[in-house]
Amino acid sequence: MDSQVFAALDAALAGRSPLDAFALVADQCRAEQNYALLFETKLMQRRFELGLPLIQTDGNLPSDKQAGYEQFMVETAREVGTLFLETGQIERAFPYFRAIGDLAPVSKAIESVEPGDNIEGIIEIAFQQGLHPVKGIDLILKQYGMCRAITLFGMYGVSAKRSECMALISSALYQELLTNLRDAVKGHEGAEPAGAHITELIDGRDWLFGEYDYYVDTSHLNSVVQYAAETQDPATLELISEMCAYGRKLSMPLHIRGNPPFDNPFVDYGKYADALLGRDVEGVIAHFREKIAQEPEESMPAQVLVHLLLKLDRAGDALAVAREHLSEVPASYLTCPTPLQLAHKAGEYFTLAEMAREREDPLSYIAARLLANKTAS
Repeated sequence: MDSQVFAALDAALAGRSPLDAFALVADQCRAEQNYALLFETKLMQRRFELGLPLIQTDGNLPSDKQAGYEQFMVETAREVGTLFLETGQIERAFPYFRAIGDLAPVSKAIESVEPGDNIEGIIEIAFQQGLHPVKGIDLILKQYGMCRAITLFGMYGVSAKRSECMALISSALYQELLTNLRDAVKGHEGAEPAGAHITELIDGRDWLFGEYDYYVDTSHLNSVVQYAAETQDPATLELISEMCAYGRKLSMPLHIRGNPPFDNPFVDYGKYADALLGRDVEGVIAHFREKIAQEPEESMPAQVLVHLLLKLDRAGDALAVAREHLSEVPASYLTCPTPLQLAHKAGEYFTLAEMAREREDPLSYIAARLLANKTAS
């Protein structure tokens, strides 16, 4: 603000109500879109009106004025945050709405954002801070590409809208692979190929898969097919199943070895996805049972099978696997429910009582007997 403003302030403070001085500053703030100063101006004016100290040195207020002043702060933060949003300054608006616990206006504003310059701050709010993770992933994909999207998704352990984020990344990678395969087929055959799915494009075209031929970054592919173990969204599982079918055709030098029971990712995650889609369920269960037999000292293959059986609504079978292979594994090492929890989930209370006795766990034994009696009555 220039010297003319301060001259006007002197005039207002000398001859008129001090409120005129606050109004003058507020008007100037709006004209210059200096909304942060507008916020402070309005708060100081309210302190003046309430007879409170103009310069706050601590947060202590008289009890009879505290509630009213705090409500005014909320209203003013909402007003200033809205002004920032109306001028497209989402990053500046965010702290005000966060302070009052109402982030819906910011989330709504983020929905209409498109990639461009100075987008990093909005991505930070949307994705890293979890305000709108799906839009955040969308912006990352469009602005920076698949590599960064996969990396950030893995780094930040998104929980809210996690399945939707996996769906978006999977769809983007699928479309990239589909486009590249179509271009390769068209270039080789001289005509646009029929088929709208990866499996249709690779069927009968083994010439696509030379020793060093690939059509999407294999590390990206390997990362995305792992979502099969997390998502239960049929559309995403279908995409993963098709991408695994493509991956299985790649030459062996292009395969990346994983950790048991997904040591052959394109085979193992593909089967996992297929089982959740209702395809060859018994065959897939047998496949993962064999994985347990191959790694008898490792608990993870059994834990993965327990998770799969639970997703297939087969809690009794999950319990049988856990009793056989996980009874001696400490609960802190398990990512799946414990055998006791599985017995409860399956409603097998006599089995639960038996396991409690074996573990010398009197409380679980009491619970099991009481639940068994309640079920029988």
